[in-house]
Amino acid sequence: MTIHKEGYTSIALCILFIAVVNAAIQFYYPEANTLRWIVYILSAMLFFIILQFFRSPVLALNAEETEVLCPADGKVVVIEETVETEYFKDKRIQVSVFMSPVNVHINRNPISGIVKYFKYHPGKYLVAWHPKSSTENERTTVVTENSEGVAVLFRQIAGALARRIVWYVKEGDLVQQGHQFGFIKFGSRVDIFLPLNAKINVSINEVVKGGRTVLAELPSVGKFVDIDDVPDDMEIPDFTQPSKAPLSDEHGEPTMIVEHEAKPRRASTRKAKTAPKEKFAKVKK
Repeated sequence: MTIHKEGYTSIALCILFIAVVNAAIQFYYPEANTLRWIVYILSAMLFFIILQFFRSPVLALNAEETEVLCPADGKVVVIEETVETEYFKDKRIQVSVFMSPVNVHINRNPISGIVKYFKYHPGKYLVAWHPKSSTENERTTVVTENSEGVAVLFRQIAGALARRIVWYVKEGDLVQQGHQFGFIKFGSRVDIFLPLNAKINVSINEVVKGGRTVLAELPSVGKFVDIDDVPDDMEIPDFTQPSKAPLSDEHGEPTMIVEHEAKPRRASTRKAKTAPKEKFAKVKK
């Protein structure tokens, strides 16, 4: 367990505030032992709560490409079919996770892939469970597309208490599932929009963990076939032998075989923006 870098300033201010208050009590009320102990206890509780806000746990990542990891700690408050109007502009399954002040506030990439869309929206600070908070509150929208071309939209939403959203991604970035894409100070809400044929693995009021709970399973566009699954009576062509295609067409005209020289692909020089460094435990499957 470590402390997230977004908490350094807040923790420093908390320590300064506690030191000033305790020094004032000690100076003005030197004989008020009961008062001093009450202030000591309240100071310790405040410091502990602030540390909890900014804790950064070590995760063991062990997810498949078609699995969608939960982007945040919290409780599932919405599972419904709705129309996503910003990017997809069609029907999607919306899953919303409410982050309370006691949850870890790190937001993680639900899938691996390329960031196809990103936008920051200034807005209001309605309570996170308000129906219009998803479209009227301050928020960010991120769309990531995996290697099979399936896209997922997820959205950070600020609330009445959480008034600062931090993000680490931009369009064109290559992101890794489970790694950090942002942070919401003091909790709020994260929405995720999935294809209609995605299999939802959570239920309403379920407590979920960011980067650990498998929220859903995406449809696979194409699958490789295991050779052991092929029926014995199926004829498999031998691609190691020369082609036996006729050298002339049905009219007796010779066919033309053109060989194209493969052109080397240029490697991209663009580097993905990195999120805060964190430790991940390796898990053997």
